Amino acid sequence: MFLPKQFHFLFFLFFLVLNIFAQDKGKLVPFKKIIIDIEKQHEVSFNYTEENIAGLELNPPKKSLSLEQKLEYLAKKTHLSFENIGNKFINIYKKDTESPIICGYVFSNTDKKPIENANISLLNKTQVSTDSDGYFEFKKDIKNIFLISHVGFITKRIVAGNQDSKNCLKIALEPEITELQEIKANAILASGISKNNDGSFEIKPKKFGILPGLIEPDALQTMQQIPGVNSLDESVSSINVRGGTHDQNLFLWNGIRMFQTGHFFGLISVFNPNLAHTISIYKNGSSAFYGESVSSVVAISSTPETAEKNAVSAGINMINADVYAKYNLSKKSYIEISARKSITDFVETPTYKEYFNKVFQNTTITDFSQNQNVDYQSDKKFGFYDATLKYAQKIGRKDQIVLDLITIKDNLEVFQSATVYDINRSENNVLRQQNYGGNLSWKRNWNNSHTTKINVYNSAYELLANQRTTIGNQIVIQENTVNNNGINLENNHIINAKFSVNDGYQFNEIGVTNLEQVTNPDFYRKVKDVLRTHALIVEGKYNDTISRIYFKAGTRINYIEKFQKYSIEPRIQFNYGISKSLNIELLGELKSQNSQQIIDLQKDYFGIEKRRWIVANNTTIPIQKSKQISLNIFYQKNDWLFDVENFYKKVSGIITSSQGFQNQLEFVRIAGDYEVLGTEFLIQKKMNHFLTWLSYTYNKNNYHFADYEYPRFPNNFELTHTLSWAGIYEKNNFKIALGTKWSSGRPKTSPDVSQIDLSDPVLVYNKPNNTNLHIFSQVNISSTYKWETSNGIQYKLGISILNILNRKNEISEYYRISSLTNSIEEVETFSLQRTPNLSFRVSL
Repeated sequence: MFLPKQFHFLFFLFFLVLNIFAQDKGKLVPFKKIIIDIEKQHEVSFNYTEENIAGLELNPPKKSLSLEQKLEYLAKKTHLSFENIGNKFINIYKKDTESPIICGYVFSNTDKKPIENANISLLNKTQVSTDSDGYFEFKKDIKNIFLISHVGFITKRIVAGNQDSKNCLKIALEPEITELQEIKANAILASGISKNNDGSFEIKPKKFGILPGLIEPDALQTMQQIPGVNSLDESVSSINVRGGTHDQNLFLWNGIRMFQTGHFFGLISVFNPNLAHTISIYKNGSSAFYGESVSSVVAISSTPETAEKNAVSAGINMINADVYAKYNLSKKSYIEISARKSITDFVETPTYKEYFNKVFQNTTITDFSQNQNVDYQSDKKFGFYDATLKYAQKIGRKDQIVLDLITIKDNLEVFQSATVYDINRSENNVLRQQNYGGNLSWKRNWNNSHTTKINVYNSAYELLANQRTTIGNQIVIQENTVNNNGINLENNHIINAKFSVNDGYQFNEIGVTNLEQVTNPDFYRKVKDVLRTHALIVEGKYNDTISRIYFKAGTRINYIEKFQKYSIEPRIQFNYGISKSLNIELLGELKSQNSQQIIDLQKDYFGIEKRRWIVANNTTIPIQKSKQISLNIFYQKNDWLFDVENFYKKVSGIITSSQGFQNQLEFVRIAGDYEVLGTEFLIQKKMNHFLTWLSYTYNKNNYHFADYEYPRFPNNFELTHTLSWAGIYEKNNFKIALGTKWSSGRPKTSPDVSQIDLSDPVLVYNKPNNTNLHIFSQVNISSTYKWETSNGIQYKLGISILNILNRKNEISEYYRISSLTNSIEEVETFSLQRTPNLSFRVSL
């Protein structure tokens, strides 16, 4: 068996060599005839002198060879060299004759020193590099165009003339000044969530994985997973960051301040989760360009960082349906639209029913039904929608204009009737909440180190309640409107790769109107207040990724026209990497806020959305001011992550009516402050496709009202202990998350029974917030699966269940005198019961 195989191999090798030998020993042909044949076949022209080819004969190359292959063959068989110029002209030289060259010296334009190892790229893909003297050379081509590049310098395009080879070019490169990118800690709590060197959390919805109870990357639901952020009543319209109230947070959508953040009166975020590209959340140490907030900043941007292709998607869940589309009008412009609407007009799902029951607990609407027990009838209509539009246009290489528009609306109509003792009583209630906004921005890159951005914005908010009753033929109208507009100017100066300076100016005007109108008896009151503020901002940033130092400091100088009052607000962010795994971070800020939400009466606006916006008057309604400092230690190694942060926060200028008291302070308006001292802890471990984390928050949060008989007592929004856990599994297109939340009960005020005459009760309370509600505990689960067809259509199916164990969690409690029994009754409000949700999405 072995010999035949060896013989076959030798036989094949013999004929191969024989064939090659026969080709080499073919008939010799004059060189001139060979190149004439090549000229005809490839439509080229040879340039040569007769003396270089005289008497030269050789075997011609095969006609099947390419032009380049034939030239290589001829060069190998002769003493000639061939210079191919654009596959049109071919120069023939003797090999001892030098071809024309282009040479040059490359140096830095700043210090005039030569640049070694600069890369020279020619159109024919040839590459050479400079030596220690910055010198380079290459053979001359018909198109002498080349690029010179080097790390740290701007790439330069050179078109060389017909200069002599002895006259070398002298080329100066400009330094490229770019900011070093911040190092991020990726996948905190879930994929798509990271933490930046400036202390902010960044959420990328399009990269978002999954969290317990969430099947969509809802910005305001997701941020409640961050330690120190929670909502005591499960509402995205009542987010408490380190003990603050919801209105003390600044919510921005593409530069527009949003005064309404929730649909369904707080249970769903107004920000379409399928639209945002980046969500930045600052608990402390925010940029000096952010004003008008004494707590956190939530900045949502729907502008992509890089160009994206056309996209269309549509989805539906058990509350709403939405569509999204992005279309590139040209290489320099695109339009993006989104729309979302509730499906309650067509169907009442189990999810909707649970939401409705939760929202309308202990409101004037449910009070009516509970007080009537004869022939009660009701008809309700509820719906919401939101829509956005973005148009972006690049003008030339340096300018870009972006227009953003957003509209949000919730509308509730409830008709109720009952017959009691042959008397018909009915109520027709209408509650409308809406927010419109627009922002026009212009950005110009003057050069690589200087950028200017100007934007003009407007935000208009309205909350309207209209109640008509048959008894007394009475009409009650309440309206709260906000009109906010302004202009922002921001300049960015990059000094070098590590240091940059930002400066700017901001003008803001906010007008708030509160209207109350009643018929039978007639009453009318309309109050409008307007504040105009000016702000000068400057901040500098030093970012050295090699020495692991990040330092940003700035200040904001505010001037309020009406009060002729100045305020200075310094901000600081410092991050130092002790090692590659261990970082220490110091954040601090002073901030102020001129507008806030208050509650005049708990039954205002039917007790559903009872808060109304007002502005400071610098007397009975002070300007709120905050100061905060925090120290953070962050460790990340081998898929382990530890994050511990201690903070101190004090907010002054608060008034009792902004804190939602439902005790002896409900009808008292006094000013004071609150102080919070706390610790936030997070431990996380990633194991292949599995991620698990545990967070714990401790808060000691106290009010201080100097003019009150009890000057110090616990804050209404204090949660002394909060514990959260999640286990997340992600593999390929399947994701599932299980998690639990546990917290000590919020403070409440109990009646002093020893001082109450039960036969003719009048509420007498103990010291404010003298006790607490029962603990809050909830287990949630969610899962999604995504698949794609052969034609590129993506499908995504999601399911979630909130409160799997159907635990009855009490989230608020107060006392009142019952009009039916003339006794003290305890009024309790509970969280959502077991609530399922199902979603389906198609993306093209």
